[in-house]
This record gives sequence, structure tokens and C-alpha cells, in this order.
Amino acid sequence: MGLGPLPDYPWDLMTPYRARAEAHPGGVVDLSIGSPVDPTPDVVRAALAEATDAHAYPTTVGTSELRRAIVDWFARRRGVTGLDGASVLPTIGSKELVALLPFLLGVGAGDVVVHPRAAYPTYEMGAVFAGATAFASDDPAEWPDATKLVWLNSPGNPDGRVLGIDELRRARERARELGAWIVGDECYAELGWEGEWADEPVPSLLDPRVTGGDLAGTLAIYSLSKQSNMAGYRAAFVAGDPVAIDRLTTARKHAGLMVPAPLQHAMAVALGDDAHVAEQKARYAARRAILKPALEGAGFRIDHSEAGLYLWATEGRDAWESIGRLADLGIVAGPGHFYGVHYPEHVRLSLTASDAAVASAAERLVSAAP
Repeated sequence: MGLGPLPDYPWDLMTPYRARAEAHPGGVVDLSIGSPVDPTPDVVRAALAEATDAHAYPTTVGTSELRRAIVDWFARRRGVTGLDGASVLPTIGSKELVALLPFLLGVGAGDVVVHPRAAYPTYEMGAVFAGATAFASDDPAEWPDATKLVWLNSPGNPDGRVLGIDELRRARERARELGAWIVGDECYAELGWEGEWADEPVPSLLDPRVTGGDLAGTLAIYSLSKQSNMAGYRAAFVAGDPVAIDRLTTARKHAGLMVPAPLQHAMAVALGDDAHVAEQKARYAARRAILKPALEGAGFRIDHSEAGLYLWATEGRDAWESIGRLADLGIVAGPGHFYGVHYPEHVRLSLTASDAAVASAAERLVSAAP
């Protein structure tokens, strides 16, 4: 079955709003995209430099150094034990894996791929690429019998929602009942802000309290883009069920999908250094402390957003109207329409702008407060 027609890229619809924002006398403040603006840590850059003698092809499965670093990181930072080198695999960023995973796991026509109601659009595109049907639902009781893959996203993009141990366990139990794979996209896990996540680590789908130590049918994806400002490195990995990891490894070997060798060393070093992660989290916390009250003062309600890189905001009207209002203040945000049909009155604002840009946006919001 060949790849059918694809939808237009949604961000093209933002062109006129971006032009309105750029016309602001103070210039544009772009809070629409979650691309890091802060420097890649020196410890990572040094690691990359020392590994540039990469004359041989890298291995798809990853160096033993990297696989050990991933296993150690899961145990140290996520409370996930029981992993080994056969249950982890580096990937070229996380987006390509999200898009290709249904196909690589054998999901196809007649199958259903479940994803969150407020969802990063690549989950749906992955179903399209595999010829399957995407289904948006946060309630395991709704998942149909034809479900073959379930995506969880915690902390969520765009809404910053965190799933606790009980919610993760219920979702996994339902997926196992259906004979479906279940995958946790956990790329924002180091960025907890409110409630219990201000002090406690965001739990992983691979947590033994969720799995009971049985990783069958269960995977988790993580990226270094957010915690380590390595978005340009395309550095990510997947872990969990060794049977699934073996299948993915074999397919990726055939396709030549290999993380470059210098990047593998840089990833290993980044995973072993917690200090730079704490520094970056402090930067985002400071920006959040400025932007969130400014939005609330301007008439927006912040929903969820207890973790992650975004504020999920609504002023109770169509998101495009809010996008227009923000554009007239020189601020670019993302409309909820881009994240499914269920949140047409929300907008997403990113913390990945410079301190000066976030301060400017806050000043403009305060000046526009009702």
C-alpha cells in the first residue's frame, strides 16, 4: 500500500498572523515553536569535539558507552530499573521515531493508533504513514478492539499534562488487554513545575510501579533536545521491551538509520551530567514565572501546564481570535486547532525564547490587560 495524499503543513496558516506580529513597533516575540534558544552546554560541545575522528560507520544499536549511559540515566533520573543494553536504542531525534514507529511495529490498514486528545500532530501522521486509523482519546475505556498502538505523552505537548502512576498503570493494563503496543513520549520529563511535580520526578511508563517489572509491549521515548539544548544534534532514544527494540534495530539496520558516532559520544556525556540540566530548568522556571502571571492578568486561563515547555492558555474564544489579539501585540503563539479538534479555544505559548523576549512579551500583555 503506497503513501496517499498528505495534509498541508498546518503552520503555513500562521503566515498572515506572523506578518501582523512583525509589524509591531517593538518587533516580534515568537513564542510559537519549542526550539531551544540557549547555548548547548560546554560539556556536550567538548564531548562532540573530542569524538570527531569518526572514520568508521557508527553502529545502529549504539556504542556500549551510550547504551550504558541510557540505562544508568533511566535508573538515576526516572526510577526505571531492569533495563540493559538490549532494551535501549538511540534514534535520530524523536520525531522520526514517532512518525515511523507504527509502520516499524507492523501496524497497518484496519488497525487503530490511539493518541491524546491534545496532541502533537506527528502521532496522527504516523498512523497515516502506516495506513492505519488515528483515534484521539484519553480514556482507556474508549479504546476500540482494533487498537494496535497507544501513544501516551506525559508531560504533554501542548498541554503540559502529567500522568501519574495510577493513570499510567490503567492505560498500560488496557493496552495489554487489547494486545496493543503502548509507548510513552516523555521528552519533557525533567521539566516539572507545579503540584507534586514541583518536587517529585515525573513518572515514566517504564516505572516498575507501572509495569510490575514486565516490559512486554511497552516502550518509552526520550529526547535530549529540551533538557540539554541539543535539538540541532537530533539526539534521542527509545527503551523498553527488548523484543520490540530488537525489531526496531533490525529495521533500522536495513534502512541505514544510524546516529552519527560523534553524537553518540556527546549523548553519553550529556546523560551523565545532571548539572547542566538543572541550570537549564532554572532558566525555564524564571521565564515561566514572568510569562504565566502576565497571561493571566491579560485575561487568559492556564490549563494543566504543570510540566513541560509550554503554557496552554485560553480566553474563552476561538483560538484564531486569540492568535490575532496576540499578533497585534507582536506575539506569535500556536493555535489549539493545530493539536486536534478538541481544543479550539486554546493557544500554546513556549518558554523557549530569550529572557529579554519573554520579558518583552510579558510587558505587552500587562499593558493590554482588561
